[in-house]
Amino acid sequence: MHMVRGALVAAVFALLTACAVGPNYKRPALDASAAYKEQDGWKPSEPNDALDRGPWWEIFHDDVLNGLEAQLNISNENVKAAAAAVEEARALVRQARAGYWPSVGLTASRVRTVTGDNERSTVTSAGISGSWDIDLWGQIRRATESDLASMQAGEAALASARLAAQAELATDYFELRAQDQLQIILNDIVAAEQQSLKITENRYRVGVAAKADVVTAQTQLLSSQAEQVNAPLQRAILEHAIAVLVGEQPANFSVASAAMRTDVPTVPPGLPSSLLERRPDVAQAERHVAAANAQIGVAISAYFPSLTITGSDDYRGNTISRLIRTANRVWAIGPSVALSVFDAGLRRAQVAQARAVYEQQVDSYRQTVLSSLQQVEDNIVTLRVLEQRGVIEEDTVKAAREAETLTLNQYKAGTVPYSSVISAQTTRLNSEQNALNVLSGRLQASVALIQALGGGWQASTLK
Repeated sequence: MHMVRGALVAAVFALLTACAVGPNYKRPALDASAAYKEQDGWKPSEPNDALDRGPWWEIFHDDVLNGLEAQLNISNENVKAAAAAVEEARALVRQARAGYWPSVGLTASRVRTVTGDNERSTVTSAGISGSWDIDLWGQIRRATESDLASMQAGEAALASARLAAQAELATDYFELRAQDQLQIILNDIVAAEQQSLKITENRYRVGVAAKADVVTAQTQLLSSQAEQVNAPLQRAILEHAIAVLVGEQPANFSVASAAMRTDVPTVPPGLPSSLLERRPDVAQAERHVAAANAQIGVAISAYFPSLTITGSDDYRGNTISRLIRTANRVWAIGPSVALSVFDAGLRRAQVAQARAVYEQQVDSYRQTVLSSLQQVEDNIVTLRVLEQRGVIEEDTVKAAREAETLTLNQYKAGTVPYSSVISAQTTRLNSEQNALNVLSGRLQASVALIQALGGGWQASTLK
């Protein structure tokens, strides 16, 4: 018993005094700029906490979009796959932490032997055995650190996958609404051109217009009708894409048509330094760095001896009924030490490999940060320019509509040829489509900026 107590005391002392070899982790240094370059001259319309109030898509105040996003968070298959990967990573952490504790097992056997001269004997045994790998050099701790960081990287990857799906859904949704608005525009154009054709036919019948004017009006109308018929094609494709995003079969899914919204909410980008805590892909890359750093310690620990304490307590006898008694008891406990003295440079190469992996992850992390900063800058300038262009396009639409009306009246009065009417109608259609494209682009860029800013996600949510 004195030996048992001594071994246990030695084990506890070893655990308390053990050190973890390898470098302690520090986040790679990055000097972020004080502000975004493209932010000058851009005035966001939303308050600073717009992304901290709840689901980011609610700033668009669209009940249909809100419902679709809620369904996506539950049913999207890619998000569910990323969530399963996180559960796998959590299980690996639990496996690594199990290494801190001894393993204990129960054994029982009954063996009957027969010798060459037919002598028979039976040996029955039952007992308990265990072993404990003492983490003297922190190999288990470093491995656990690595698995924990990898798990957190998986959680960040899940957040990134969810955000990407949410942004894709919002983008497809606003494109679909743009197609709805395009259908309204084309219906209006076709109705106007049908009226123009009637006017031309009436003028032809009374002899004040040429047959060529009628044919030209018919051709223009047919061209617009072709666009009108073709418009639902892209909408259907977008509707199918949305169905898949929310985990539905396209055959069982539909989104009712509605007019396009005309306002574009935006959000302030904040400071570049805050992006390190708000982007899940940046957090994922940083956690990969931490995991690689811990693996250096795991590799270095192989240079040092390993200490394992094993023990067993068995009862062995010829009969089961009288097995458990002091005379049949056999117990043993003791430490074992192992140290590799020659490996032809294997451990040195493993440490070098671990350090190289760490450097790769650091470079990948820094590149991810740079790319995220670029995406924010790109979307800020896109929103600023499109906002300015949107004002011009709206004025162009107003002017084109007025010009169409005036030109048609002049044609009725016989002061301009019908080709002027066709030109005015074509200009109006083009201006309406350009304004719609700019509005759709602004909404999509707003979604893209929110995604680039992390969608309100915070690295502090990692467990």
